Amino acid sequence: MRTLGTLTFRDRWRGLVLSVAGAVALTGCTVGPKYARPAAPSPPDYQEVPPDWKTAQPSDQIAKGKWWEIFQDAQLNGLEEQINVSNQTLKAAQMQFEQARAVVRINRADLYPTVTAGVGASRVHLSQNRPNGSLIATNNYTDLLLPVDVSYEPDVWGRVRKTVEAARASAQATAADLESVNLSLHAELATDYFALRALDAEIDLLNSTVTAFQKALDLTQNRFNGGIASQVDVAQAETQLETTRAQAVDLGVQRAAFQHAIAVLIGQPAPTFTLPFSKLDNTPPVVPPGVPSDLLERRPDIAATERRMAAANAQIGVARAAYFPNVTLGASGGLESTSITTWFNGPAGFISGSANAVVTVFDVGRRRAINDQAKAAYSQTVANYQQTVLTGFQEVEDSLAALRILENESKVQGVAVAAAEHSLALSTNRYKGGVTSYLEVITAQSTALSDERTAVDIAGRRMAASVSLIKALGGGWNSSNLPSVQKDTRAQTANGQ
Repeated sequence: MRTLGTLTFRDRWRGLVLSVAGAVALTGCTVGPKYARPAAPSPPDYQEVPPDWKTAQPSDQIAKGKWWEIFQDAQLNGLEEQINVSNQTLKAAQMQFEQARAVVRINRADLYPTVTAGVGASRVHLSQNRPNGSLIATNNYTDLLLPVDVSYEPDVWGRVRKTVEAARASAQATAADLESVNLSLHAELATDYFALRALDAEIDLLNSTVTAFQKALDLTQNRFNGGIASQVDVAQAETQLETTRAQAVDLGVQRAAFQHAIAVLIGQPAPTFTLPFSKLDNTPPVVPPGVPSDLLERRPDIAATERRMAAANAQIGVARAAYFPNVTLGASGGLESTSITTWFNGPAGFISGSANAVVTVFDVGRRRAINDQAKAAYSQTVANYQQTVLTGFQEVEDSLAALRILENESKVQGVAVAAAEHSLALSTNRYKGGVTSYLEVITAQSTALSDERTAVDIAGRRMAASVSLIKALGGGWNSSNLPSVQKDTRAQTANGQ
């Protein structure tokens, strides 16, 4: 091979590559604070858990991922499974997470040199009348060029590494957001499902009451025909019957709305989806709330705000790196000749290298403002994290209180229903015996129906509170389920870590 001076072209190229590698090896310094998760308020126990609360066996009875199976409702299980397949909101959240993962790879690419290559060919004809044009033997020549350019900005101060760290934490936060959406959708479906079943139970109650009121109207009509009852009694009985029938029809509007909401959640058009009639007969399962400190690991929204704190902390390092010089390395090389036959000969090779270091001397406080902005943004994420934790404990306490109070109310309401039914039976017998007017029967009927509808409503609210408690506890999810978004070990090696 021909030489370029005292060194071959290959030796010069090798020397340039080694120089770049040496610069890479120096990129071990990283500016910016190390991240440590701040302490969050964590009470020793939940206030609403009664002393005699017995934790279910096994203690982890909330199925990991499929927490709805705790209700042991086959139809609910089938609907919940369709969310993961067909729900469009969940698909959108999944694609948002994929975008965040791609951003990590985009930022990680800055840890490595950028190499460009090309090929060029030109045919040149020079003017003979140009200055000194007569001194050159030929005015026509061909230029064949095969250049390779390398540019690299060594991550001397850790700006790129901090950017990758921030992107990685943001991707994990987006993954936690995905889990939050997933949990909310499944919880919303369970809530709508039990609300619909409670309506079915109420409709069934009203329909059976309509049947009973129809018999009461027939009895009153017969008594009127026999001259025992008045026309007023018949009108009152008929009014009570038709009012109750109208109430049963009106509940169909609410039932249709819940049915349509469930259809959207499972990704089906509302006009093509129907849910068979089945009244609510579930009872709230025992949901062990666990230790309050576990809530920090069990709720995806808390995990998301914690990961955003880590991302904001890394951005402080990115801002601080602006105070240090930007080092840029460049190299160009390749082959150039007037003919392909001599393209790969030694003299056809060319190579050049460059190194630049630029530092901002005066920027009217711009870098300081960017640093202040990064610090304020981090403080904001800390406040958001603390608030999310407090909100989490509030939601758990709210659900526990609702379950406890509604359980007591259900017992009291059961006694009220029994008393109302007994009062109705007495009033009906008194009316049949001619002791009292039909107004007393109507009053007893209204009271009994109201108490029974309240009992059904309480049963539905208890199921909704049970779903809310599971959602507030994270639905069996744990922060260990977050994707690791693996670090690039090659980058760590190149950066001397």
